[in-house]
Parts: sequence; structure tokens; C-alpha cells
Amino acid sequence: MAACYPVIEVLPEWAPQREDMGSKPKFWYIPPEPDESHWLFKHPRADRGEHWAEKIAAETAGLLGIDCAIVELAVFQGQRGSATKSFTGDNQELIHGNQILNATFTASNLREWNFHLADHTLANIWLAMDKTFDASSDAFDAKRQLSEYLMLDAIVGNTDRHSENWGILKSQGRSERLAPSYDHGSSLGRELMDDRRMLLLSENRVGGYAERGRGQVYWQNVGRRGPSSLHLIRMAAPQYPDLFRPALAKLNSLDEAALRQIVDSIPADWMTPAARDFALALMRYNVGQLREVV
Repeated sequence: MAACYPVIEVLPEWAPQREDMGSKPKFWYIPPEPDESHWLFKHPRADRGEHWAEKIAAETAGLLGIDCAIVELAVFQGQRGSATKSFTGDNQELIHGNQILNATFTASNLREWNFHLADHTLANIWLAMDKTFDASSDAFDAKRQLSEYLMLDAIVGNTDRHSENWGILKSQGRSERLAPSYDHGSSLGRELMDDRRMLLLSENRVGGYAERGRGQVYWQNVGRRGPSSLHLIRMAAPQYPDLFRPALAKLNSLDEAALRQIVDSIPADWMTPAARDFALALMRYNVGQLREVV
């Protein structure tokens, strides 16, 4: 049996501050530690598993060597959630994707960037990075790193990579690097009830669930939602092989036992057996599909 991940108890005196961005309540706090790091506590929605989904996705990223924000399970005043460690250093600022895109494109050729807009295409993201970084090698590195994030999305079935869920770290007005991947709560079937999970498992329809998911990185600027994170990789990898092949090569060392250990390390009373079985089956399907991408 895998050892359980620790659970942080967040105390009220750690000076919570409200964070308005996003659809779920959250706040920043500073625990009494020598480094005085800021952490973001996030409440999951009722009967949803965003907290354990955040943790599993972050641990999966770590397993694959993908740069990702540190996430821990946490409790605040008896309420369960997740805590994400700030990844901005001294004098650094996180510039979100929507800000980068707004700075890149003028109002004459694109609408104002908002949540769900179909102009959030992969091609536009690449162009924005080319224009944001001073050196072409830095832009290439950022694009290759984001390709790894998109592969992680495909593994865990993340549907929430919108234009505020990626960004660039800047210091003294200079773009330094792509920020670590963050905000993976919309993953792993976290919204499903157990009876639905068990039905999909018993009828071997987990793959259908994965294929129907719709992401927020578009391939073409049409439609209300983008393709699934899995199908985005299928389309992008052949067109951008230098960016996606290194990411897909990371799957060579990934085995199901390691994924199972990550899932089993969530404390027993935080995640039901059906949720564990479904999360593992979903990742098994997605990894199998990604290994067929050429």
C-alpha cells in the first residue's frame, strides 16, 4: 500500500487574502516557514474532486520531469482543498496568456481576449511567444515546454488550459521563461458522481469520455470549444514535430505502476475507490493513445 500524501492544515492566522481570478474561492497565505513562501489555498466545488485532481496532476508532472507548480493537499477550518506554492521569485511577475496575446495582437484583427474565445489557438500562442521573447531560442524553449504541458493535459484529461492558465515570468520588463504548469483541477473526471464512473468503467466507455472532452486551446478559431486535449496532440504533433516529439518521448519511461502509486497515495477518505479506478483507467487510455501519435 502506498504511503499517503501529507495534508497541510492552514491556520486562519496565516493572513489569508482573497484571490478573485477564477471560478472557485481561494486565498493566498504565508505559513510560518523560514522561506516565507506564499501558497494559494483553493476550495473544490461541492461534490467535486478538484483538490485530489490538482495533486495527482502535479505528481504526474513530476514523474515525467515536467515543470509544474508544487501542490499539496490541505485543510482550512475543516474544509478540504489544495494548496499551490507560488512559483514567482523575487521581483518576478506572472504575465498570463491573455495579457500576452492582447499585447501581441491589435483590436483590428482580433476580438478582446476573454474566457472561451476561439482565437486562443495554438498557432496564435506560438506567434505570441515569438514576439514576446527577445531571442528565438528562448521562444523555442518556451514553446517546447508548453508542448509538455499540453501532453500532461492529455494524460490527465485537463479541459481548462484557457488563456489565464499559462503564462510567462517577467523580471524588470524582460520575459525570462514560461511559468510552470498550474491549475489542473479540471482533470481526471473530477466532476463525475461515482455511479456514473462505475457505469463508464463497467461498459468500457472511459475512452469515449476522454474523446468527448473539450479543451480551451483551439486548433482553428471556430466553434464554442476546442478539441479534446488528446486530439489536440494528435493534430499538433505531426505539424510541430520538433516541439512535441521530446514531450512524447517522456512517455517511454512511464509505467502504470507508477501512476497507480500516485493515485493510491491520495488518503483513503479523500477519494472513493470508484474515483481512483476511473482516474487510473482514464490515464491508461490517454497514455495508450498518446503512444500511437507519430
